[in-house]
Amino acid sequence: MATTAPSSLHQTFLSPKHPRLTHNSHLSPPRLRFHSLPIRATSAITLEKSSSTQKTQSSGIEILSCPVCYEPLIRKGPTGLNLEAIYRSGFKCKKCDKSYSSKDIYLDLTVTAGLKQYVEVNPARTELFRSPLVSFLYERGWRQNFSSSGFPGPDEEFKMAQDYFKSAEGGFLVDVSCGSGLFSRKFAKSGSYSGVVALDFSENMLRQCYDFLKRDATLLATNLALVRADVSRLPFASGSVDAVHAGAALHCWPSPSNAVAEITRVLRSGGVFVGTTFLRYTSSTPWYIRPFRERTAQSYSYLTEEEIRDLCTSCGLTNYSSKVQQSFIMFSAQKP
Repeated sequence: MATTAPSSLHQTFLSPKHPRLTHNSHLSPPRLRFHSLPIRATSAITLEKSSSTQKTQSSGIEILSCPVCYEPLIRKGPTGLNLEAIYRSGFKCKKCDKSYSSKDIYLDLTVTAGLKQYVEVNPARTELFRSPLVSFLYERGWRQNFSSSGFPGPDEEFKMAQDYFKSAEGGFLVDVSCGSGLFSRKFAKSGSYSGVVALDFSENMLRQCYDFLKRDATLLATNLALVRADVSRLPFASGSVDAVHAGAALHCWPSPSNAVAEITRVLRSGGVFVGTTFLRYTSSTPWYIRPFRERTAQSYSYLTEEEIRDLCTSCGLTNYSSKVQQSFIMFSAQKP
């Protein structure tokens, strides 16, 4: 989304979504390492296509909403969800009269978009991913380090996600916390969806995403949009999205509960949420190691498998299923 030896408190740490850092670095949370385990599925539930779920057959741009009041945006410009059409369009909320810029290569749909005086202070881990250097390195060595914690690799993770998304084929997919667009590009190129939104809070991650898109003319012509937004304030109408993907992201969110609740809000009935993340520990982690991996000692929201299931269920999602390998987990849940 490799087998590693049990970790020592004095060994080099690995920060998920980060390159290798030494234990002297103030940015490095403890490296998550577990004994090698085969990927196991905790549920054999198949997400059946709901007859009540309506697929998004249009370009999908109509579902974009104001992040302040969630009212549909008025659009002035060419239709379509592709990059060129959005770049040449202007957007405005018909209720609160707030305008949103598409002058950059992405559409900024954050609450703070366009503010001149107010500056929001974000958690350090959020600001880290807005760094031009980190954004540049993400697909150039950073993400490759995930294999040491059990991530199968982008190609295999994509196949696994596509299996969970079978009931959402032909619908509208949002890749939240997309980073440099590693999976957004795969979803768009698959042709399985009527539209794909690559969404991230980091401006520089979205710029990197655009740099990768420019290398493939076929992707530039697809219904793929770049949107800057907060995962806890998604700019979509309630019940308008068929599928949401969050790759290696949940542990980076300031509030996973707010984010999952917001994802549940935008999903249609029958819509599917698929995510991957690093587990804090698994059932095979020795008891004497677990205290060192508690959340109070970490900079990231590493959860246990039980906590992820509980979080999805408490937000109203059902049909929870997961696959685990070392500290890697891919989980899926469905909106009733």
